Amino acid sequence: MDHLADVKKFAKKPLNEAAFAGMSKSYALVMGKADTRYVACSDPAELDRVRENFLKKKLGLKTADLDASIKAACEHMKADKTKSRLTFYYLLAEHYGKLDLFVKK
Repeated sequence: MDHLADVKKFAKKPLNEAAFAGMSKSYALVMGKADTRYVACSDPAELDRVRENFLKKKLGLKTADLDASIKAACEHMKADKTKSRLTFYYLLAEHYGKLDLFVKK
């Protein structure tokens, strides 16, 4: 899968290449495993993991609209049966203005 093309297909703003590169490195191990490469929007436990492990722990978010943003990302990517975790995370980080967390300083 060409993750860069996938992110470009779904991103709402021009791609932040530095953030994408940092995110790719951070999630390289996850993306290498078939069972964790994709986000299953139909699985409530999966969506809970996205909220708890990515939005709360990684991005440091505490707002009440976390589930709504996950649902919006699912809806935005609904045409794609295999929702790349990297793309999904990029969209959420973009939505919350947190892409800079992945830029190497």
